[in-house]
Amino acid sequence: MKLAIAVHFDGGQAQAAAVAFEAWDSPEAAKTYQSHIAHVEKAVRGELDLRELPCVMQLLREHGLEPELILIDGFVHLDADETPGLGQHLFHALGSTTLVIGVSKTSRPGLPAQFEVMREEETKPLIVTCAGVDIGAAKARLRAMHGRKRVPTLMKLVARLAKSAD
Repeated sequence: MKLAIAVHFDGGQAQAAAVAFEAWDSPEAAKTYQSHIAHVEKAVRGELDLRELPCVMQLLREHGLEPELILIDGFVHLDADETPGLGQHLFHALGSTTLVIGVSKTSRPGLPAQFEVMREEETKPLIVTCAGVDIGAAKARLRAMHGRKRVPTLMKLVARLAKSAD
């Protein structure tokens, strides 16, 4: 099973959501999951924001999920030197056995064009970083995802689920 995961913060609380899918070109979720996190620590100014990590871990534990791959909205690493981002911390927290692909709508300084993926001719590229999987394979999988727009259908769905209440 593959999961697309998103976390939405609302003050000191959060909502984590996951969309399970089997095929990369699937237009619909096989199953959806949501977890409410009652208390989330504030981000520490000047440090990497890892508030999503315990939220994702709680979601996985609550629902007994052991995916082969997790797709996140964010960065696995922050630059070409692979400075760890949220996705790299998630990869290690899961014992370096679950593949993690990070997708972002905005780039970061230090990430060259090799991390860009075009899903539409007329739009800005998505930025792909990954752990446990080759960058070429990660980009091909993202290109294969359902949706005619820049952001794949299932990534839009999981973002909506994270913003909605249980």
